[in-house]
Amino acid sequence: MRSIKPRHLRRRPFTRYLSTTSPIQPPHVTPITSLLIANRGEIALRINKTAERLGIKTTTLYTDPDATSQHAACSKHSIGLGAANGYLDGERIVRLAKQHGIQALHPGYGFLSENSAFAKKCEEEGIVFVGPPAQAMADMGDKARSKEIMTKAGVPCVPGYHGSEQGEAELLNYAKEIQFPVLLKSVKGGGGKGMRIVMEEGEFLQQLKSARAEARASFGEGGEVMLVEKYIVRPRHVEVQVFADKHGNCVALGERDCSVQRRHQKILEESPAPDLDDVTRLDLWEKARTAALAVGYVGAGTVEFILDKDTGDFYFMEMNTRLQVEHPVSEMVTGTDLVEWQFRVAAGERLPLTQKEILQRIEERGAAIEARIYAENPEKGFIPDSGKLVHLKTPKTNEDVRIDAGFVEGDTVTEAYDGMIAKLIVRGRDRETAIRKMELALRDYEVVGLSTNIEFLKRLCRSPAFIEGDVETGFIEKWKEELFDPVVIKPEVYVQAALGILASQSAEAVQPHGESLGFSSSSSERKFTFKSLDPLDQKEGEVVDVSVTQKGNNLFDAQVIRKGEDAQVFENLVSSPVSSSEKASLVTFFPHTRIETTIIQDPNNDNKITIFQHGAKTELSLVSPTWYEKALGLKEVAASVAAPMPCKILKNEVKEGDRVTRGAPLVVIESMKMETVIRSPQDGVIKKLAHKEGDKCKAGTVLVVFEEDSTE
Repeated sequence: MRSIKPRHLRRRPFTRYLSTTSPIQPPHVTPITSLLIANRGEIALRINKTAERLGIKTTTLYTDPDATSQHAACSKHSIGLGAANGYLDGERIVRLAKQHGIQALHPGYGFLSENSAFAKKCEEEGIVFVGPPAQAMADMGDKARSKEIMTKAGVPCVPGYHGSEQGEAELLNYAKEIQFPVLLKSVKGGGGKGMRIVMEEGEFLQQLKSARAEARASFGEGGEVMLVEKYIVRPRHVEVQVFADKHGNCVALGERDCSVQRRHQKILEESPAPDLDDVTRLDLWEKARTAALAVGYVGAGTVEFILDKDTGDFYFMEMNTRLQVEHPVSEMVTGTDLVEWQFRVAAGERLPLTQKEILQRIEERGAAIEARIYAENPEKGFIPDSGKLVHLKTPKTNEDVRIDAGFVEGDTVTEAYDGMIAKLIVRGRDRETAIRKMELALRDYEVVGLSTNIEFLKRLCRSPAFIEGDVETGFIEKWKEELFDPVVIKPEVYVQAALGILASQSAEAVQPHGESLGFSSSSSERKFTFKSLDPLDQKEGEVVDVSVTQKGNNLFDAQVIRKGEDAQVFENLVSSPVSSSEKASLVTFFPHTRIETTIIQDPNNDNKITIFQHGAKTELSLVSPTWYEKALGLKEVAASVAAPMPCKILKNEVKEGDRVTRGAPLVVIESMKMETVIRSPQDGVIKKLAHKEGDKCKAGTVLVVFEEDSTE
């Protein structure tokens, strides 16, 4: 089959053929008319979009938690799998494909995408697996085996132990030989699951047990087999997107820097990598192609390297034998559709572009950055969150601003799966422009209903070190003080919050907030009391009083009173509100500025409101008047620690009667397959442990109760 010339890439009809033959044989084409997308969320939607454009009939899968999801509805044909772990049932998925006469299967990323047995099963059943050959996947999927192959191929690897001796004592001895600090990771690892940095010998066994437990939960049987490698103190994570066809061709579509991470998981990726000389860049590309060709690779893959900032040396880390979460970054800088490339290569066609043509495109198209929008709380150690998207407003998209999302307003982000809500990808003529575009787009992102990392990503884009390209995997820890610098909530935020609530309240409704002051019916002064919920507010928990007096149609005076400070008075404010039952948008002309604000009241918690103003998000709580709390018998639960999210109790680290200090570990929980340590917020004595190991808890469930007198 002749090659596709670049100028015909978008106009030429897609050849609807895929191949199931070995890459060492001449490609044998087989007509394809249907595709099963064996994944969920945004990647399922992404694959479906390209497949439909190419005229391929698609079928999607969904589990009970995903029954009302966007990916379940994106295709006219969708099959239910039942329980939440249904996406991992490879045998059943293959049977369903056969039963419904579906000829090809795309695994997306995660779940079964790097399961060589699943790929082999598809091949045996005559189902075209849109991915690499099963043997190449097996070679690269076993981290120890892949390093043996890379060493023989001349690709540099990190010093370490990759053998079969897996006893605790044996692994500890190997760690001593390598010398601490060391990195523990599963041979089946990926996405930071089952990975631990061990700084000294004394913590090795505890970290080993924790890593094995997490790896087993994430990857199943065999996940507990560990590699021990030298930990590079100042590493960068640089990876190369490679693509190979069945004719022996292999190209690199540039590199991506993925150094900005938390929990060993990427949150921001960019291409080209900053502060990288051309000699090193091209050497990385060449080593990545060598790695792919060494295992007879076909299709899309990513070769990951650790680059030592101190020496400039780089080492092979692993190869992901699938499409990556961050593939849109490479698409932006090369002007390609990599999912289309996957279909073309699986059809037996040659690669659409040569290495020279790719290099030219990268030089012409500038820089791209991807930010992962996660349901998590960065200010509380990046703990995962879940819940309903009560309010969702996204940036406007164009050829330089792209959003890949799996959720819309009203959807629920469940704790059963990874908490990524969307990916925001931007492109600029250079890196500095791309960063500015990213921050502007993030300022237009509004999410209410769960915690997200959006505010953190904005701060990241403003970080001088990041702007300069001084990145490493320890970037967040290194610049923690700057990235989590305290903020001050401006008085205009409180005024807009009061005006928005006032606009949303009907005159007839009985409200505990905004009570009238005075006895005359003509009186229009209302008083509100707010408490800051922003963990970065240097006065977190501060109670602020706001009084608003309506002087005429859309004309107000306002006063903000903070404890220990003089009242701040705003006169003759012209405010034009547009409100609904739960949302209020208003434009207010302050003495020297015009401010647009959106105020959202949480339908599940009338006292919690979220304000979006000047591209920033602020969360406040309406404090109920004393008479209202007394009338309803409300009492705040004190001297206790609650679950920050739906979770499973893995271990209680303390016993009833123990005396603990602030910061001491209390309970280890698991949510979204991630372990989180809940630490004590205070010094005190443990009165009660509310749950035992294995219990499942809802968000807000009390986990630990302190003796009341110990909190004084």
